[in-house]
Amino acid sequence: MVSRKLTNSIAAGVAAIAIAGGSYGIVSATSSGSPAAASSGTAGSGGAAGGPGSGGGSNARSGPAAGGSSGTASGVSTSGFTLTTAAGQKVTVHEASATTYEKGTSAASASAVTAGEPVLVLGATSGPTITATQIIVQPASSGSATASAAKVVPFQRGAPATSKQVGQIPANYTEGSGTIVSGTAANKATEAALAAYPGGVVDRVVKLSNGEYEVHYIGVNWPHHIFVNQDFTVVGAD
Repeated sequence: MVSRKLTNSIAAGVAAIAIAGGSYGIVSATSSGSPAAASSGTAGSGGAAGGPGSGGGSNARSGPAAGGSSGTASGVSTSGFTLTTAAGQKVTVHEASATTYEKGTSAASASAVTAGEPVLVLGATSGPTITATQIIVQPASSGSATASAAKVVPFQRGAPATSKQVGQIPANYTEGSGTIVSGTAANKATEAALAAYPGGVVDRVVKLSNGEYEVHYIGVNWPHHIFVNQDFTVVGAD
């Protein structure tokens, strides 16, 4: 009888240790998994941040960043208008008292934006919405004429993303690398990318370690990343 009780006690102790060990293992996995999940969500959730056609996870961000789009204006009101890109995407443009305007290369006013006019919009981009800092009416390169030549693949729901590379991709480039930039550099890189590949929306510009820029593109199935050198010339895309 004593032997049986001793055996049962030992078995109970082993079970308790096993349960405790299992609990520790779960806690450890949860603790070590949480930072990884947070890191993943911060550094590589471009699809969630960028929306349709964002290309799955490059340089994700938590809020709006410098970018823009080009196309034709419609639905013009005192507070903004709708921009339709060369690929058919609708973009909502919000204007503000600080928004500046140009027509061609000359300064202009908000009245220069009329339905049917080609426009280039630069500003803070959040998905298919841009809060404009600058609007250029009849830009030197509106993009629509080069849409076919650029071979932009419009976004189609349910269609797989196109995977290809053209031109020069920076050596050792990895998605999620670089630093998001704004200001003049972001504007110049955005303009260059939109001139070469009209049809989508630039939702952020990233400066890479080699000094070049990766312009992140949403709203199309290709390209998702447009690479611009330090002279603001497009050198490649994927």
